[in-house]
Amino acid sequence: MPSSDNNNIKSIVEFTLIFVRSDEGVLLGFKKRGFGVGKWNGFGGKIEKGETILQGAMRELKEESNLTVSSSNMIYVGYVRYDRVDSPQVDIVYIFTASEFSDSLEESEEMAPKWFKISEIPYEEMWGDSKYWLPIVLRKKGIFAEFLLSGERNMVKKNVEERDENNIPVYGE
Repeated sequence: MPSSDNNNIKSIVEFTLIFVRSDEGVLLGFKKRGFGVGKWNGFGGKIEKGETILQGAMRELKEESNLTVSSSNMIYVGYVRYDRVDSPQVDIVYIFTASEFSDSLEESEEMAPKWFKISEIPYEEMWGDSKYWLPIVLRKKGIFAEFLLSGERNMVKKNVEERDENNIPVYGE
């Protein structure tokens, strides 16, 4: 799906997204400000300079929910790539899950966390592409997904692949 035209150099911005699981469901955050305001999502954001992908995911979870997850309990499950027809920016979102955490859950200035049963996830109040790949992640499978967008988040094309644990993609491979 990405352009194979070598003259069309893209600017890549990397993000993380983590979904905390329990036996009963998944923890989502309601975005109170900034990009994605008014939507439910996992916890995450842009990777800061000098951070690894894993460090970025752990930091974002702590900042947005007060939960701490050790690196050994973070499970990388794949990534989602967003290309835009009207922008040279490509967003790569690395997806993690975790089921063991410490500290108490707290609302932050940016996110209001809430536990949802898997059957009650509010997909209609999330980014439109979530319904294509999040169910795969919640079944404890790996994913590789690409979306071509027009404008803010209008989907033009999609490619979503379920992967087994031995075939989870790393960006650039």
